[in-house]
Amino acid sequence: MRDQRSPGGTMSAAQPVTAAENRRRWQAVGVGLVAAFMTLLDVSIVNVAVPSIDRALHASPSDLQWVLSGYALTFGLALVPAGRFGDARGRRNAFVFGIALFTITSALAGLSTSPTWLVVTRLLQGAAAGIVNPQVIGLIQQLFRGPERARPFGLLGATIGISTAVGPLLGGLLIAIGGEEHGWRWVFFVNVPVGILAVILGWRLLPGRPAGQPGWRQLDPVGVLLLGVGVVLVLLPLVQEQQWETPWKWALIPIGLAVLVVFGLWERRYEHHHQPLFDLRLFSLQSYTLGALLALVYFGGFTAIFFIFTLFLQMGLGYSALVAGLAITPFALGSAAAAVLGGRIVNRLGRPLVAIGLFTVVVGLAATVVALRLAPDAPAPWVAAGPLLVAGIGSGLVIAPNQTITLSEVPVAQAGSGAGMLQTGQRIGAAAGIAAVGSMFFSSLSDTRGDWTTAFERSLILATGIIGLALICALIDIVRNHNHHDT
Repeated sequence: MRDQRSPGGTMSAAQPVTAAENRRRWQAVGVGLVAAFMTLLDVSIVNVAVPSIDRALHASPSDLQWVLSGYALTFGLALVPAGRFGDARGRRNAFVFGIALFTITSALAGLSTSPTWLVVTRLLQGAAAGIVNPQVIGLIQQLFRGPERARPFGLLGATIGISTAVGPLLGGLLIAIGGEEHGWRWVFFVNVPVGILAVILGWRLLPGRPAGQPGWRQLDPVGVLLLGVGVVLVLLPLVQEQQWETPWKWALIPIGLAVLVVFGLWERRYEHHHQPLFDLRLFSLQSYTLGALLALVYFGGFTAIFFIFTLFLQMGLGYSALVAGLAITPFALGSAAAAVLGGRIVNRLGRPLVAIGLFTVVVGLAATVVALRLAPDAPAPWVAAGPLLVAGIGSGLVIAPNQTITLSEVPVAQAGSGAGMLQTGQRIGAAAGIAAVGSMFFSSLSDTRGDWTTAFERSLILATGIIGLALICALIDIVRNHNHHDT
């Protein structure tokens, strides 16, 4: 499975890198990080714009739900096929196409005159984001060798944490500047100049496809179809949990899992003659399998926090979109600082660093619940600031180090598809977490007859418990490795 030339299936790290080559590869990574930030930002930035979109376009609750969840659905759908395309046809081609599509659809979303127009452009925008993101991770795998990857992955982890947490803040600022009626349009328009610059720089700085890579006939269209159908069936009832009241929606999940089993069987057969869409032998690597599981579970709790906190502050306590965004800033700052640090020390500490981060997140979120109970009359943004800073520091020690460890043994030839599958798990985890935690939030709100604080506390406890499950997984792995080394 691994390339014998060096750990992680890459070329030998003994070959020196000139100053000019080093500068160029960091420039390429910089372009990738900007693109990753922009596409991941749109997962959360639209949340605070929903009231303005509702008033401007007279959207139904179903329309608004699709504006929010449709992006995540098509994002998750595109990740693995796009990663495989980048592996086979060159990451620059896929990156530039994805960013160009994202830029165009962002402009069209900002020009929307009807809910249907906005929903369609959000679906296309999500697919474009799914094309871009595995190329960024694959690029790091391609340009850096072994321990060198820790630093760029640390910066990518900071980018993921900041973009997810700062989305509501930036959205609130743009709405405040543009006004309640048209400010939501600038949430989309802000992507356009950045996207144009990323297209130009991406084409100039990213490496092209080396000669001799597989062609179109090896891109596994049957695998793409099976994986796509399976992911849609699993994600659809999760992202539509609030809108589809029938319990029959949950039947789609086992059907989707069955389709994914068929996908696995097909890939096993296909790999005997061609390069499959996703090489299932990656799951024989303990580092990859456990890391993917940790990411799935962690994003189930991590992403849901911002969803319920924004609802609590805006709809429950009446704060503006700007204040709601500012309240999450401590988490973003802590996450950014710790992710950079985590990228530097992950090679020394390994999986225990991830466990330390998960424990810190759990402590910070538990402290948030306690702080709100001890000071019920104080402004919630101020009360939660300190504990959220602690949770953010922990999160920075989770995402980047876990990503570095998870992909450490993945060969460069499978870097894009491996990264795509890892991120697909994150999207499924995020959708499942928002569905579960959101359901707890709204059911508690109903049971307590509108007690927003209690609803927030209960749902935050559930999100904390989900992250606690990820911590247990990390501890089990640490104990297993310790026992293995002792025998």
